Amino acid sequence: MLPRLYTCRQRHKVTKQRATHTDWMTKWFRLKGIISNQTFTFSLFLSSPLARSSSPPLTVRLHDSISEEGFHYLVFDLVTGGELFEDIVAREYYSEADASHCIQQILEAVLHCHQTGVVHRDLKPENLLLASKLKGAAVKLADFGLAIEVQGDQQAWFGFAGTPGYLSPEVLRKDPYGKPVDMWACGVILYILLVGYPPFWDEDQHRLYQQIKAGAYDFPSPEWDTVTPEAKDLINKMLTINPAKRVTATDALKHPWICQRSTVASMMHRQETVECLRKFNARRKLKVREVPVYLSPFFFTLLFLSMNQEPQTTVLHNPTDGNKQEIIKVTEQLIEAINNGDFEAYTKICDPGLTSFEPEALGNLVEGTDFHKFYFENALSRSKQGPVHTILLNPHVHLIGEDAACIAYIRLTQYMDASGMPRTMQSEETRIWHRRDAKWQNIHFHRSGSPTVPAK
Repeated sequence: MLPRLYTCRQRHKVTKQRATHTDWMTKWFRLKGIISNQTFTFSLFLSSPLARSSSPPLTVRLHDSISEEGFHYLVFDLVTGGELFEDIVAREYYSEADASHCIQQILEAVLHCHQTGVVHRDLKPENLLLASKLKGAAVKLADFGLAIEVQGDQQAWFGFAGTPGYLSPEVLRKDPYGKPVDMWACGVILYILLVGYPPFWDEDQHRLYQQIKAGAYDFPSPEWDTVTPEAKDLINKMLTINPAKRVTATDALKHPWICQRSTVASMMHRQETVECLRKFNARRKLKVREVPVYLSPFFFTLLFLSMNQEPQTTVLHNPTDGNKQEIIKVTEQLIEAINNGDFEAYTKICDPGLTSFEPEALGNLVEGTDFHKFYFENALSRSKQGPVHTILLNPHVHLIGEDAACIAYIRLTQYMDASGMPRTMQSEETRIWHRRDAKWQNIHFHRSGSPTVPAK
């Protein structure tokens, strides 16, 4: 996995290389007090195929990474054209054919990434920049802070990452995923390019995620009446729930709406789209919550103060293969059930004879789930608490044969107390898992530290 960019205390300026008179964008970060883990290496992704690629300038490239005297310097391409979506609303004329040209450039950048084994994972309007302010400037794909490297068509669970409105169904289901997640995000972007608003939208993030998982979007009248069937067909191919059937970047670029744009795409000016897109731009500039959900832990407290959304579980680790991934995934699901106060989901994951040592039991060994049911019904109900965010730090999985495993991790739980202040609890947990009938079940856990239920 490509390392995260820690954007705390970030500064940037334009610098010039004297030998070539080339302008670069340099960002720097003060590392002191930000990174406590002494083993952390701020290598970024300079060693990745994408960073070293000499292919056409489709992405904002990171050219160098330098550490010196408590600061870290990143040297990028200089791009001066601003965001693509802001440029569109400033145009006097914007048509379906223009949208086709925009998505073609985005798809070419995505194809370049995928051919070099990189999945972006955070495609959205904010990461689509123009190389310059000149008319017809190239679109560049930026911000690879959440990117991962994959081998071929590898599908694996790489963690919950992305921006809510652009997440794919497989990520929300916590299924193995890969390159198709970028194509789903391209479908969302294309939908916005054509009408100025997104296909999936709800103020409540839980309902938003349900819409996405169900693929519940449509083409309402009257704004979609003037969009060609070919454009809608490409969107449908991108927003296909099954990632195995979702169109690839290669095939999307061969779609008639793109490769035969002059005869297929409408040339009619889309004034209503421009007006809707202007409002969409204004809303997203104001929205604090539309940020990547896989962030540095140093952002969590500030982020928590600004969010009132579905409980999330973020796992900070490097992905492993096979059964270890399954154990991490099912542990995430169990913690999510606890955060949601969902006793039914909890009992499906736990063995009926579950045993546990935990602070609430005052040193006694508890057997079964009846003891936990009291807390679900009286303390963990979502109606009785605000948003909860759980972080699993450094999970270690030990496989015990093919059908048993043990996972140990530190669990941080963030919540709002009765006075509206953010609080954090820490506990150390070990869980024993056993697989029966191809299904993992938690048969024992031991937790020390703070109780599960946030103090009021």
